[in-house]
Amino acid sequence: MNNNHLMNTYSQWPVTFVGGEGAYLKDEKGDVYLDFVGGIAVNALGYNDEGLTAAIREVLDSGVLHVSNLYYNAYVLEAARKLAELSGMEKVFFCNSGAEANEAALKLARKWGSGKNKSTIISMLDSFHGRTYAAVTATGQKKYHRNFAPLPPGFLYATFNDLDSVKALVDERTCAVIVEPIQGEGGIVPATTEFLRGLRELCDTHDLLLIYDEVQCGMGRSGKPFAHQLYGVKPDILTTAKALAGGIPAGAMMAHGKARDVFVPGDHASTFGGNALAARGVIHMCDTLRDEGFLSHVEAMGSYLRKKLEELQARFPTLITAVRGVGLIDGIALAIPPKEVVSKCFAKKLLVLSAGSDVVRFVPPLIITEKEIDAAIEILQESLSEIRS
Repeated sequence: MNNNHLMNTYSQWPVTFVGGEGAYLKDEKGDVYLDFVGGIAVNALGYNDEGLTAAIREVLDSGVLHVSNLYYNAYVLEAARKLAELSGMEKVFFCNSGAEANEAALKLARKWGSGKNKSTIISMLDSFHGRTYAAVTATGQKKYHRNFAPLPPGFLYATFNDLDSVKALVDERTCAVIVEPIQGEGGIVPATTEFLRGLRELCDTHDLLLIYDEVQCGMGRSGKPFAHQLYGVKPDILTTAKALAGGIPAGAMMAHGKARDVFVPGDHASTFGGNALAARGVIHMCDTLRDEGFLSHVEAMGSYLRKKLEELQARFPTLITAVRGVGLIDGIALAIPPKEVVSKCFAKKLLVLSAGSDVVRFVPPLIITEKEIDAAIEILQESLSEIRS
C-alpha cells in the first residue's frame, strides 16, 4: 500500500474498501467487514441504497452538478423546505461539513450579539465541534488545541450536564451557549433533560442564543429526526452534517425565531454549499426520516444493541465499566485502552471505533438488523475474552 503522497493526518488501518452492500464493506482482496462505524455516522442508509443511488443518478443525468449560489439549482429550495420542516426550524444555510456548519453558527451568534456588546460563547468540556479555527476553539478538549495557538478569543468552557457551571460563566458579554445534546467524540454521553431545559431557561433569561450541535447525533441517529426532539427542548440555532445527504458531503446551519434573519447577503457564504448533488441527497434523507417505520426501526435496534452490550458488561464487569447511548449512537466505557478492542475487532472483520479516551463507539448504518447486531456482539465477546485471558 503506497502512501507516499497523502499527508499524514490520519492513523489509518491497512485496508482499502472497494465495494459495499447494506451494513457490509468489501476490500480489494474480497474480504467482507461488518461495519459499525458507518463512515463515522455518515452512511446512515448503509451501502448501495437504491433510493440514494437513484437520487444521485438523477442529478448526474441532468449534467448540472454546480451553478454557484448566484443562482438557484433544481433541488436546493425543496431541500431547505424539507429540512426546516423536519427539524422544526425556519431558515437554512447549506455548507459542506459539520465544522463549516458550526463556523456559520458561531459567526451568526457573534453578529447577533454585536449590537448588544455581546461576544463570549460558552461551550462544554469534552465537546467536539470541528477542526476549523473557531470550531476547534469551541471544542472543549485541550488535545485539539495543542500547537495551534493563538486560538480565537472569547470562548469559555463549562461542565457538561452541570447547569451551575454554565451559570457561573454567564455575564453581560455572553452571547451564546453551544452544546451537543449527545456528546459523540467526548465519549457518547447524552445530556440530561434537566440540563437542556436549564440551558433553555438560562438563555431566555439572559437573552442568549442556544446552539445545538447535532452533526453526529442528528438525522435519525437518536431515533428521532433530531435529538432535540427527544428532549422537547428547542434551540435557536441547530447544526447538522454527516448523514445529512446520505454520504454526499453536506452540512447545514438552521435557525428560527430571533436568530432567523440575522444573516444578510455578504455576511457568510459557501461556494459548494447546497449544490445540486448534495441538495438532492438531503431531500432523499429527509423523505426517509419522515417514515415513522424507519425511525421505529432505529429505536428498536438501538434498544436491542444496548441490551446486548449490557449483557456483555455483566459478563466482563472488570473490562466494561459503563454502557451509554441513545438510538444507534452507543458506546462502552472500558478499563483498558479502547484501541486494544478496536484492533482485535478489526482483525475479526468487525469495524468499530473509539470515542474519548476510554470508549468503544458503535454508530452503524441505521438499517442495521438484529442478526447483524448479534454477529457484532459475538466478535466483540471473542475480542474481550482474548484480552481478559
